[in-house]
Amino acid sequence: MLKIGVCGVGGRMGQRLAALIADSEDLRLVACTEVPGHALVGQDAGMACGRPPLGVQIAADPAVLASAEVAIDFTRPAATLSAARVCAAAGVAMVVGTTGFAAAELEEFKRTVSPIACVLSPNYSTAMNVLFRLVREAAAILGEQYDVEVIEAHHRHKVDAPSGTALRLAEAAAAGLGQDLAETAVYGRHGMVGERPRRQIGIHAVRAGDLAGDHTVLFGAPGECLELRHRATSRDAFAHGALRAARFAARATPGLYSMADILGLA
Repeated sequence: MLKIGVCGVGGRMGQRLAALIADSEDLRLVACTEVPGHALVGQDAGMACGRPPLGVQIAADPAVLASAEVAIDFTRPAATLSAARVCAAAGVAMVVGTTGFAAAELEEFKRTVSPIACVLSPNYSTAMNVLFRLVREAAAILGEQYDVEVIEAHHRHKVDAPSGTALRLAEAAAAGLGQDLAETAVYGRHGMVGERPRRQIGIHAVRAGDLAGDHTVLFGAPGECLELRHRATSRDAFAHGALRAARFAARATPGLYSMADILGLA
């Protein structure tokens, strides 16, 4: 059985990952972490995911990840960097869905995980990764005569905005148009902004309730509008994708991979 470590097991994704691993026939949970001072630290991992005792004590020290073959991390940049150092030193592969990295943090993360196999993606849903490709192809076909707007909606507890998925969708549209997103992106609009320029990609974030994730890409031109949309109805869409990525990472050679590599979309 493949030995898995879960970082941030008390979080929404961490709970679902632990539960699905516990229910799996080919995966075994061997390590779990939470932030120091969290109420779950020192408790059995079963308490975090609604399962009977699993014989795995939740730790505040990411050093416990060294006992795994693959560590899955959907936490925050600083915590993910700490986990990456442990995994790189121990030869433990990683699956990372953390978003909100600053540019310098992301570069440090990539350097840190260079000795191991690491899957890094802002979204592990299979359907969403198909959408990344569809958006790029649609943008290339429609061209600059169609305005592009990306709208995302998530639960009220999400700490970064826009979502990493929305940014990846915007990057896909920009790539299809042959544009540099850094030069054309506009994050929300307020006040007398004037007429919309042709070469612009709008990105907008909504935070409300317990939305698991809703992303829409609009291509608009005079007389018509094309919408490409993905709506997550459960975090299991992401959790199952992350476990698929873990199985891939366990047998992959060192390197940085995406879900596109796993799905044959690269």
